[in-house]
Amino acid sequence: MIASSFERIHRSNLVGMGILPCQFAEGESAETLGLDGTERFDLLGLDDGVTPRQSARLRIARADGSVREVTLRVRVDTPIEASYIAHGGILPFVFRQMMGESLEA
Repeated sequence: MIASSFERIHRSNLVGMGILPCQFAEGESAETLGLDGTERFDLLGLDDGVTPRQSARLRIARADGSVREVTLRVRVDTPIEASYIAHGGILPFVFRQMMGESLEA
């Protein structure tokens, strides 16, 4: 999910559900980027997994063939949140822990 900002509880709930919260850079938004919902998006820079407070690139491909990249801030703020994201959320993380599976992502 990409937003201009997140309330603390909303961001925490997204991470707990395994949804990666990303934030536009200061001064950028869907409106300032002219997004209308017809674009294709690729999130780049996460091949090695998610780490706290990292950046990622959003590639925006428009129907007219133009492409633009912008930097996003990944709103995973702690190592345990990175583990939750790697396992698909807090419930799969806890389940795997209870089953004695390796929790290394």
